[in-house]
Amino acid sequence: MDNSHEPRPTGRTVVVTGGTRGVGAGIARAFAEAGADVVTCARRPPEVPVKGVEFRPVDLRDPRAVRAFFAALPRVDVLVNNAGGTPYRRLTDADAERHARVIELNLVAPLTASLAAYEQLKRSRGSVVMVGSVSGGRPSPGSAAYGAAKAGLDSLARSMAVEWAPEVRVNTLVVGMVRTELAHLHYGGDDGIAEVSRTVPLGRLAEPADVGTAAVFLASDAAAYISGASLLVHGGGERPAFLDAATVNKEA
Repeated sequence: MDNSHEPRPTGRTVVVTGGTRGVGAGIARAFAEAGADVVTCARRPPEVPVKGVEFRPVDLRDPRAVRAFFAALPRVDVLVNNAGGTPYRRLTDADAERHARVIELNLVAPLTASLAAYEQLKRSRGSVVMVGSVSGGRPSPGSAAYGAAKAGLDSLARSMAVEWAPEVRVNTLVVGMVRTELAHLHYGGDDGIAEVSRTVPLGRLAEPADVGTAAVFLASDAAAYISGASLLVHGGGERPAFLDAATVNKEA
């Protein structure tokens, strides 16, 4: 990436892993609308294709397949490591192997993809955007392995930013609750989503486009001096529970 400080990634090749739905589709759409050439990859094609985005199938947990995928691309300017996720599962409800697969998808796969793309990113003086989570910075009951993986992802990104400088910038989006097509599975229907939204200082869940806009910024030359950073995209965070539990200053 040059030093012209042009904020839009026009003409650049952007790879978004897991960019077929939800947050990933929002990120892919944001880059496409900004003028980038966008390629998404996942095991299965999108049910609803994103306009202007090319899909290529790949299992991100297969290092050989990941290396072949990147080798087939003529260039890579931006890698967005978005693929991940986990079902709600308490620690004692599954064996260690199943929890390890969550860590593999959310931590090992981004490392695999970043290493596979490194030489192309170095040549283009590009950037990596990790899609992290607030679960990596606070207790995550019901998704402990996921939270641990996201904490590791943030640490990985900061170390990567030092090792790969100055040719490649690496940053993390620390994402809070997002209203995707699967939000009802996490929060319930519209009433549940409305109740959860009231716990966010900005009064709503993020839209995938909110995360996409932040990703475009971190990958652009407007962020040319930002590396090793964690950008919070969480609507102001979470209101501390003790504020609602305290009895002082409450009306009788």
